Amino acid sequence: MASPAPISAPPARAGGLRARLTVPVLAYCGTLMAVMQTVVVPLLPDLPRLTGSSAATVSWMVTAQLLSAAVLTPVLGRAGDMYGKRRVLLASFSLMTAGSVTCALTSDIGVLIAARTLQGAAASVVPLSISILRDELPPERRGSAVAMMSSTVGIGAALGLPAAALVVQYSNWHVMFWMTAALGASGVALVRWAVPESPVREPGRFDVTGALGLAAGLICLLLAVSQGGQWGWTGARVLGLFGASLAVLALWAWQQLRAAQPLVDLRLVSRPRVGLSHVAALLTGFAFYANTLVTAQLVQAPEASGYGLGLSIVETGLCLLPSGLCMLLLAPLSARISAARGPRVTLALGAAVIAAGYTVRIADSRELTMIIVGATIVATGTSLAYSALPALILKAVPAGQTASANGVNVLLRTIGQAGSSAVVAAVLVHHTSPVGGLPVPTLHGYLLAFGIAGAVALAASAVALTIPGDGRPERARGGRGGTPAVAQEAMEGA
Repeated sequence: MASPAPISAPPARAGGLRARLTVPVLAYCGTLMAVMQTVVVPLLPDLPRLTGSSAATVSWMVTAQLLSAAVLTPVLGRAGDMYGKRRVLLASFSLMTAGSVTCALTSDIGVLIAARTLQGAAASVVPLSISILRDELPPERRGSAVAMMSSTVGIGAALGLPAAALVVQYSNWHVMFWMTAALGASGVALVRWAVPESPVREPGRFDVTGALGLAAGLICLLLAVSQGGQWGWTGARVLGLFGASLAVLALWAWQQLRAAQPLVDLRLVSRPRVGLSHVAALLTGFAFYANTLVTAQLVQAPEASGYGLGLSIVETGLCLLPSGLCMLLLAPLSARISAARGPRVTLALGAAVIAAGYTVRIADSRELTMIIVGATIVATGTSLAYSALPALILKAVPAGQTASANGVNVLLRTIGQAGSSAVVAAVLVHHTSPVGGLPVPTLHGYLLAFGIAGAVALAASAVALTIPGDGRPERARGGRGGTPAVAQEAMEGA
C-alpha cells in the first residue's frame, strides 16, 4: 500500500515575482471558474430563439455543467493527490477553455451542452488550489490564502452576472464566450508560469470502479433533484432516479470500504471532524444559494406585482455586486478569526450571520436598499463559512489526501446548492398570483424561501459547534492515509 510522501514543512522556493504571484494566480483561476458558471444566466431567456430549441432543452446548459462539476470534482481531486495537483489543475482549466472556444464557434444546442459539460471540470480548481497552498505556503500565510481561495466562488458568481449581462446586451452573444476563452487561456499560461508542482503525492492505482460508481450515483441523484420540478416529484422518472441513486451509492460505499486504494476514504469521512464538516458544507451550500436565486428573481419581478422593482438583468447583477466585493474584503478577517478561535467557530459564526441576513430579507424585501443590505449580510456570512470549511479539512486529513477531501467538501456544497434550487423553485411555483395574465411568485413565497434558507443556516451553525475542537490532526488509522507515523509527519506541516 503506497503512502504519501511526507513533508515537515513547505519546500523552500526561490523568491521573486513568480513566488509572490502564486496566490493571486490561483485566486484568479478560482474567480474565473465561478464566472464561467454564471455567464450563461443572462442568455437563458434568449437561447431558445438563438438556437432554435425549447426552453427545457436550453436549461441543460446549466444542468449539464452542474452534473459534470459534481462528478469530476472529487475524481480530479483524487487524481491531483496521485499524479500532481498542478498537472490536473492545468488539465481542468484547459478543458474549461476548450469548452468556451466550442461555445463561441457554434449555435447548435447539442454542441453547446457538450461544451458546458467540459467546463464542469473547472469546479476542481478550488480544491486543487487549496491543496497546492497547503503544500507550498508557510503556516503564517496559509490561513489567509486558503480563505481567499475559498471565497473566490462567491466573488466570481457576483462579478460574472453583471459582466456577462453587459456583454450580452451590447454585443453578439458569441463574443462573451470568446472573452471567457481568452481569460481561460491566460489562466492556463499563468498557472504554468507561477504555480509550482506540489511535492506531496499519494501514488497508487486510480480507483476506476469507484469513479464510475460515484458518477452514476451522483448523476441519478442530481438529475432527480434538478429536473424534479419539470418532470414531477412523484413521477416514475424522478422516483426511479432517486431509487437508482440510493442503490448505486450504497453499492459504491460497499466497494469503497473494501478497496485497497479507494477514490474516497470513507473511514476518514466517518470521523466526526471530517464528516460533520461535510454536513456543514451541504447545509451552508443550501443556505447560501437561495440568496442568489431569490434576489435575482425578486428584483426583476414586475412592479405590478406590488413588490417587484422591474429591474433589468444588468441592474440585477449590479445589485449583487456589493456581495462579491464584501466576500473579497472579508476573506482575511475569516482567516484571523480562525487563527484566534478555530475554524469551527468561524463556520458557526458565518452560518449564524447568514441566518441574520435572511431575517433582514424577511423584515423588508420591498425597498432596494434593504434588499441589497440583506443580500450583502448573507454574503458576509457565506464568506466566513466558506473560508472556514477548507481550514477544517486541512486540520483533519493527511497532506496526501487534501485535494481529494476538499473535492468531496466542494461536492457536498454543490449538492446543497442543487437542493436549494429545487426547494426554492417548488416554493415559488406553489405561491403565485396572475400579473398581466402570467403567473408571478407572490411576496409570501419569497419570504417563505428566505425562512427555509435561514433555518437551514441555523442548522449549519449548530452542526459546526458539534465538530470536535481544533486540536492536533487525528492520526490516520489504516486505509490509504499511510501509516500513523507517516500521516502524522505529513500533517504536522499544516
